[in-house]
Amino acid sequence: MRSEPPVDGDELLRRAESDLPRVVDALWGSGYYAANVSIVVGGQAIALGRPAPAGLKVLLDRFKGRAVVPVEIVVDPGPLYTFSRVEIIDQRSGRPFDPTVLPGRVVSLKANEPARTASLLAAAAQLSDHFRSRSHPFVKVIRRQPTIDHRSHQVDVVLAVDPGAVAGIGGIGVTGTRDVNPAVVRSFIYAERGDPYSPKALTDIRRSVSRIEAIGGVRVREATMLDADGNLPLDVEVTERPPRVLGASVRYSTVDGPALKAYWAHRNLFGGAERLRLDADLFYLLSNQNWIGGSHRGGFTPDNIGGRLAASFVKPALGGSRNDLLIDASILRERTEFYTSNVAAATVAIRHRFTDAFSIQGGIEGQIGQSIDPLGRNNYGLVGIPLSVTYDSTDRPLDPTRGFRVTASFTPYHGFRDAPSFFGVGRIQASTYYSLDDAARYILAVRIAFASIAGGTLADIPAPMRFYAGGGGSVRGYEYKSLGPRDAFGNVVGGKSLFEASFEARIKITDTIGIVPFVDIGQAFASSLPDGSERLRIGAGLGLRYYTAIGPIRLDFAVPIARQRGERAYAVYVSLGQAF
Repeated sequence: MRSEPPVDGDELLRRAESDLPRVVDALWGSGYYAANVSIVVGGQAIALGRPAPAGLKVLLDRFKGRAVVPVEIVVDPGPLYTFSRVEIIDQRSGRPFDPTVLPGRVVSLKANEPARTASLLAAAAQLSDHFRSRSHPFVKVIRRQPTIDHRSHQVDVVLAVDPGAVAGIGGIGVTGTRDVNPAVVRSFIYAERGDPYSPKALTDIRRSVSRIEAIGGVRVREATMLDADGNLPLDVEVTERPPRVLGASVRYSTVDGPALKAYWAHRNLFGGAERLRLDADLFYLLSNQNWIGGSHRGGFTPDNIGGRLAASFVKPALGGSRNDLLIDASILRERTEFYTSNVAAATVAIRHRFTDAFSIQGGIEGQIGQSIDPLGRNNYGLVGIPLSVTYDSTDRPLDPTRGFRVTASFTPYHGFRDAPSFFGVGRIQASTYYSLDDAARYILAVRIAFASIAGGTLADIPAPMRFYAGGGGSVRGYEYKSLGPRDAFGNVVGGKSLFEASFEARIKITDTIGIVPFVDIGQAFASSLPDGSERLRIGAGLGLRYYTAIGPIRLDFAVPIARQRGERAYAVYVSLGQAF
């Protein structure tokens, strides 16, 4: 209250008297149980249990309007006390818990540690979290009065725990929906009545419901008592996001050139959380050398313009089930240094969600396109049946600290015109994340990817469907799609198989700044399986991370190892989220 002067000496004295127990409590909380504290006001000392000297109020009044009152807080902390005995007992029986019920590793509080209140509070929280994770929603931790031995400077403490009843999950209600059908929200809740209660189960509900694009916030409220079946009812309270969103971005890359992007989306088109999104992209390829038309050292080249128009529609929870309808359509002109492609494509698929982590998808796909590359011109039509499986047990989409992801897909195609009559494209990618410490400040991340095309010849496969390595999501340090089999003139023509691996050590220096040393390995091969015909290429570098509330901002600097003629000396990548 330094900015609010007391009106007289009496009020100043009352402030000092009220501060005394606060300072003492803070010292006791830090383990100094023999501390002595006094406050000297105007040259006179006051302390707990010792009344202010007579006439002090009158003395203080003399300072009013004339001088600043000298105030000094004098602290003698004394010795630091430690815990000598820490006992955790069952409140119901008064005896210690069996180790199978409460393992010793649960509570970090140990004897000979400083007797700080914060340590006791942390132990109580650890006990509460342990029993709640074992389906005891109403656990109570009672801290009994500690026994303080001032001669030995030690403290004995007893924590009594009443676990309460074991409960399952009861009825789950949905509230807060205005325009979104509650049945859609329920379809994203995978917990069932009678499932074991745990905080993780509640976290899983919040995370799965948050995947609905029309939903902005999710809160799971627990009932204050069990139902007649001994289960704990839950209420999932949601808030809806604004239905329409408009976005745009401008990008410039020294490798890929400038690009513009705009999109519009409606998150709740018909009241069932249907999402319709329209995208428009426009980019220009910067290249001093390309195989089509030879060299060009400057000036604008219309042939290097590319773009994409796309529309996607998602109808979640068909009939209140866990089946989602997905429709995608696009028109794309892709321009890279080694091929040009014009494609119109459409896909209709059904996705079934077994759990929030596991889903399968199947549908039908059609493509009509033309590609021009060093192997020739390919006018083609394709009809495919895309099938995929996804499993994701990671904790955060943009910055995972634990768990693993696996995505596997296979699409058999029937081709027309210049495309092979029958061929199949398969891909699998897996990544895992391991935290070396409880605070997730040191994380090892590994990604492995494999892809293969079975059937047809390399020349018959349309250029955009072949595999290429290199770039920010592949082997960093190399240009986008610059690694793979080459023709006799050194032009990259792509391959029928691909192998990639990435290794990262994600190290947090502070809560907001981190560094990431990384190594990427990869290559595309002409055969359907990696056969060693092409040398694996390696990129390495160091990344900087700035951690925000929505995810890390990534800045990666990478160099190619054993750089060959014509390859850039380095590459820089900037994005939101980790590399994988």
